[in-house]
Amino acid sequence: MLHFPVLLEESIDFLIHDIDGNYIDCTFGRGGHSTLILKKISNKGFLSAFDKDPDSVNYASNINKSNFKIFHDSFKNLKKYIGSESIDGIIYDLGTCSTHFDDPTRGFSLNKDGPLDMRFDNSKGNPLSKWINKASKQKIAGILLKYGNEKYAKLIANEICKKRKKAPILSTIDLASLIQQIYPNKKQKIHPATKSFQALRIFHNSELEDLQISLDAAKKIIKKEGIIVTIAFHSLEDNIIKNSFKPSVKFFPKDIPINNIEKRDFKCIAKKIRPSEEEVKKNIRSRSAIMRVFQKIC
Repeated sequence: MLHFPVLLEESIDFLIHDIDGNYIDCTFGRGGHSTLILKKISNKGFLSAFDKDPDSVNYASNINKSNFKIFHDSFKNLKKYIGSESIDGIIYDLGTCSTHFDDPTRGFSLNKDGPLDMRFDNSKGNPLSKWINKASKQKIAGILLKYGNEKYAKLIANEICKKRKKAPILSTIDLASLIQQIYPNKKQKIHPATKSFQALRIFHNSELEDLQISLDAAKKIIKKEGIIVTIAFHSLEDNIIKNSFKPSVKFFPKDIPINNIEKRDFKCIAKKIRPSEEEVKKNIRSRSAIMRVFQKIC
């Protein structure tokens, strides 16, 4: 299946405000947003992109433009490559690329049999199967609850620990079937393993930690009047984004007439934009997307 970038036109319309500017696509994926950015900016403009996934970096080699460069690294390392206050716009299209789910060998899909991997960067580290066959019951349950809001987290963790004593859990279908068999509420619309797979993926790739680090860096390298566009796909991501751009408050002793001063470095210029009905019909995976746009004001 092809990957369809979510809120493509809307996000780039907000992002590009200087065709000669410097921009960053923090999640290259299959290059949907990057390709449109490069069409919109001039030859004097420049686009840097980031992606953990070696497949995405290889795919980027198809872009033969002198004003484009991709880094095979997490977007948490923005400041390692980009100078301070030098960027006009940054875009985050979070979550996963459709190709991760469509390729069984990547181990993301609960409907396709493949190794239980789930690494965005499968060139280093260990597959999820190594962790899930060693982690404690308490640790597994905690991850499922924290990152997936799975109300049967303890039940699932207990079953994982019981099953792995007989044989290691090595495939996506092993794990999905295990959860499906013991799940109390089998009448729900989504697969019983959906929340667990989401939670394990987020945990295994340090998605939320990397996002927080990256946003902190982005706020420092963006120019005054620069734009940061975020597209989140679940509440955990969206909450981090909202909290990152809240105004800071400086407190003073109670005997001073003005006890606190609100300092606002960014203003929100677009709030909670969702895909159109037409886009959702074309790409069902876009249905949970939430776009927010922030502009640096000081």
